[in-house]
Amino acid sequence: MQAPRTASKLVFITGASSGLGQAMALRFFQAGYRLALVARRTAELESWASAQLVSADSYQIYSADISDVDSIVAAGQACMARQGLPDVVIASAGISLGVDTSLREDLEVMDRTFAINNTGLAATFHPFVSAMRARGSGSLVGIASVAGIRGLPGHGAYCASKAAVIAYCESLRGELRSSGVKVITICPGYIDTPLTRQNRYAMPFLMSAEAFADKAFAAIAAGASYRVIPWQMGVVAGVLRLLPNALLDRALAGRARKHREGER
Repeated sequence: MQAPRTASKLVFITGASSGLGQAMALRFFQAGYRLALVARRTAELESWASAQLVSADSYQIYSADISDVDSIVAAGQACMARQGLPDVVIASAGISLGVDTSLREDLEVMDRTFAINNTGLAATFHPFVSAMRARGSGSLVGIASVAGIRGLPGHGAYCASKAAVIAYCESLRGELRSSGVKVITICPGYIDTPLTRQNRYAMPFLMSAEAFADKAFAAIAAGASYRVIPWQMGVVAGVLRLLPNALLDRALAGRARKHREGER
């Protein structure tokens, strides 16, 4: 779909080759934004842009490994050199794998999860913070998860990393409060993506990636500091936050665990 070029705003999105990142890229393009798209799989992004009829002057693709700080920082710097300072930066790249702390190899999975989901998120924001502060505007968007509200059995790495995203964005929001730069935390519930299709348990209020992108776009445009999508999962998150440990443990007893690396 060829979107009208009615605006020259720029959005920088990591994890744009699939899932939530790709859905948000399309939503922002349809709203008239130019796109700065970051992923390791750049060929897939080129194919996607061609299939969506995104005009060549409306996007740039940057190859980066989110787990490598120098790589993602370089992508941000290249974006500013080629396309200018973004209006919106969305740190969407992330991984989700189950871990078993009794297994040595799963400590490597945890290390990689934090490198991508946490340090990679901070490194995504880093190149833009000073310039946005000097300009007095901009939005830094961290994609967290409802899984960051309470720890789930077998999800230690993912839950811990997403709890850290929530806390980190809250800290950064306080630091930038009087600068004009917004820090926005989006907590998806269960969204239908290649990542969640491997889950071995029920996913209440499952939402399409496109519907999520619409809601996320609206939250970002409104400058919301924190938003759970869909709203029903916000209610669930509120209940989970208040649930005593004994009741939470009982409710989660016997729940299927997240698949570990290499498992189906």
